[in-house]
Amino acid sequence: MTCNQTELFELLHTKKQDRLLETLRGLSASEQEAMTKELQSVNFPFMERASEKNGKTYDIAPIDIFTADRADAECETLTQIGLSAIHANKVGAVLLCGGQGTRLGFPHSKGMFDMGLTRPIYIFELHFAYLLKIASMAKNFFPVFIMTSIYNDAEIREFLALHDYFGYDKNAVYFYTQNMAHATDFDGNLLLESPESLVKAPDGNGGWFTALADAGLLPLAHRLGLEWFNVVSLDNVLQRTVDPVFVGATIREQKICGAKVIRKATPDERIGLICQNHGKPAVIEYFELDKLLANENISIEGIDYGVILNYLFHINEMERTLTEKPLPVHKAKKKIPYWDGETYVKPTTENGYKYEMLATDLVDYMASCLPFEVRREAEFAPVKNKTGVDSVESAREMLQKAGITL
Repeated sequence: MTCNQTELFELLHTKKQDRLLETLRGLSASEQEAMTKELQSVNFPFMERASEKNGKTYDIAPIDIFTADRADAECETLTQIGLSAIHANKVGAVLLCGGQGTRLGFPHSKGMFDMGLTRPIYIFELHFAYLLKIASMAKNFFPVFIMTSIYNDAEIREFLALHDYFGYDKNAVYFYTQNMAHATDFDGNLLLESPESLVKAPDGNGGWFTALADAGLLPLAHRLGLEWFNVVSLDNVLQRTVDPVFVGATIREQKICGAKVIRKATPDERIGLICQNHGKPAVIEYFELDKLLANENISIEGIDYGVILNYLFHINEMERTLTEKPLPVHKAKKKIPYWDGETYVKPTTENGYKYEMLATDLVDYMASCLPFEVRREAEFAPVKNKTGVDSVESAREMLQKAGITL
């Protein structure tokens, strides 16, 4: 968006940002100039998508699972199909690395966190070790896209270069930054970071493809011959990215997306449930469940599997989300520090919204999906907390059980 200051003031009034207008008029000339430039980057249509009624209704039923036992029985055939596609450069990895290790007491990218006990072994290193293994099996350094954030992009690039990409071909690694979205209070007022800037936050893991396209990487993907993106979260240290068995199963079953799933350990485990909704694949996020289950006409009986943020998406279907049907935007309640016009406030309770897209919504957009079961002990060790459930401690224990020396 570009406009002169008069037009900008009119836009802010139209968007009911009169509180911000009052603040803006009280700033110095230089502060006004900086803030005017900042305001021109506000994506109001994106934020307004969070307020739209999406008309989503529910008719939930279990979905057929491609079981781990079946994958074991057909492992050789599926591996060959997968390796053939990987060798032909049809599959690329996307590592979602926008987050920081704040909850671990680590003020850097979580990928730089050292999981070692007797030697250094970084989360990035664990991921690249598996990528390198598959590249060796497929005889091809398939492309690896690393989505960073404006906060950690430089340090991630420097860290991986320092460690020589842990043996992976640096020419097959591509970086891009996650898009940002502005934050508001509960009344929809944009929050100030300072007299010259607004509060911004990453726009959620569902924005990975939009950001990749905005970075100009789609023409490259087509030149490379990519047909599939395998999108994974960084915090699962047992993640198997570009797993040839998973790739092979999704291709052979002629699905346009795949999702690795695990059987829920407890009824209240905080993972999204995969199911059918109105006969199409869908994921119900854990934070949606309480509201849904309050509806006496909805049952999740027989829906026992949850996603682990390891998805395969066909490039053609992803391109449709850029134009034909943009993803819904969710408002997430957060504690958001802000400048109140005089001082910088660090709230102790939730005070506003961050605006995010979710990768789980992409599954809902797909005409077909292969829910591919993996064994928890082999492929699911998330590092979200310093101690307790899904922590550094629990992940280290699982890494050791998997035979990895720490």
